Order: sequence, then structure tokens, then C-alpha cells
Amino acid sequence: MLELPNTLNVAENAVKWGCIGNGPPLVALHGTPFSSQVWRRIAPQIADHRTVYYFDLVGYGQSEMRDGQDVSLAVQNNVLSAFIQELDLGCPDVLAHDFGGATALRAYYLNGLRYASLTIFDAVALAPWGSPFVQHVRAHEAAFAGMPDYMHRALLRAYLQTAAFNPLSEDALNIYCAPWLGPVGQPAFYRQIAQMDQRFTDEVQGLYAAMECPVTVLWGEQDDWIPYETGAKLASLISDTACVPIPGAGHLVQEDRPEAIVAAVLKQLS
Repeated sequence: MLELPNTLNVAENAVKWGCIGNGPPLVALHGTPFSSQVWRRIAPQIADHRTVYYFDLVGYGQSEMRDGQDVSLAVQNNVLSAFIQELDLGCPDVLAHDFGGATALRAYYLNGLRYASLTIFDAVALAPWGSPFVQHVRAHEAAFAGMPDYMHRALLRAYLQTAAFNPLSEDALNIYCAPWLGPVGQPAFYRQIAQMDQRFTDEVQGLYAAMECPVTVLWGEQDDWIPYETGAKLASLISDTACVPIPGAGHLVQEDRPEAIVAAVLKQLS
């Protein structure tokens, strides 16, 4: 497990973060409904080459969760910008997945952040996105937030498994479920789904152009959440190289093929 012993207060939100390794900074951005623990098998493999910084997005993982909290994509890029500025990270390498990918792209095109490199995979970046489950929760958030615990746990585990191509281990399921359980975590889980809104990618999608840094786009070939074709299109917009398919991987590449991510990052850094 990665440790997050530090707290950064950003826009009235307590954001938990940690770092490991040596060398120039690399910031790792997780997606939904996950946490920075997705990097637990990846960050140690990069730590000899970079100081890997990771944090839980607002409303996720160990970061603050509360009623009425804005945890949408509209907030997360501002948090990333503040994180880099407060820690004086300058122009870091960035590794980003899912909502973390949207966050990195919004921060680049809207906040003016610049990166030494970007490795991005299975990102929420291009319309359309948002499953029928997401649309249903958005319409009935209160009903889901108040479900009996046993029903919520069953739904949560089933939902998480759809992100992976291979069966998730019991340890992985427990790690990813833990933040979303109990009287604080359960409503927070449905809060973040209810605030998923395509307009936050629509407002930046038209700005996509070749980035001023090396960009590697990876994609799980068996991603049932966001198809590989979306990755190929994203690569054509922001990178000078084609999207790299990852066989035997779904959306949650960190569990299906963590070695593919490590190899891509190390190649990028070299």
C-alpha cells in the first residue's frame, strides 16, 4: 500500500498525498472510482528514476469527503495546478488514467500547465462517455446513497470488476471498495457519479492539439468502459505517435497489465 501522510488544503478541501523515490518529479493521477492505490504496483518500479508524487482526487480515497462537496472534473484540474505550485514541482512528468487523464488535459489546455512528458491511458477525454449506470445514478442519487449496506457492497464490487479484463483479486477489491463504504464513503461514491458531466470534457475537447511535450497514449484492448478506438482518436489529436494497444487489459490496466505501464513510462523517461 502507498502511504499518504501529507495533507494539502485546496479550495476548502483536504487533499491527501504522498511520494516515493528519487530524482525529478513525476505526478501520477488516478481515475474513478479508484484512488492513488492504483499506483501501488507501479510507483515503486519508477522510484529509482523519478520522485513519484501521488494524491487522492477531491472526494476520493483518503481525501476529504463531505455532503455538498463539488467533486466534479471542474474542480480536479485546479487541484492539480495548486498541487504542482504548492510543492514547487515545476514542469513534472505526468502519468494519468481515466478521470486523471481528463484532469491532466484540462490542466494543460485550460490552466496552462506544462509537462516534461505525459503518459496517458484509458482516459475520459472524448465524447461520448458515461455508461447507462452512470446516467441512472445521476437521476436517482439519493436512492442509491441510502441503499442497505449489503446491497451497496454487492453493486460496488460488481461495478469495479467491469473495469478489469481479468478477475480482480480479493485484495484489490478490498482496496478499491474501502473508501466507498460506511456512512461517509457510500454517499461519496454516488456523489462522484452524480457529478459526472460530459460538459467538462466538451469544453476542452475543441482545444486538443499536439502537446508541447512527448506524449504516449496507451489503451487496454479489452476496455469495455471506453473503447480502444477512442484512444486511437485521442492519440491522433495530442501526440505525434499512434496509440499503443495493450492486449489482455481492460480499463483498469493497473491491475490487468501493470508491467505495460511501467515499461511505457520508463521508455518515455529514457
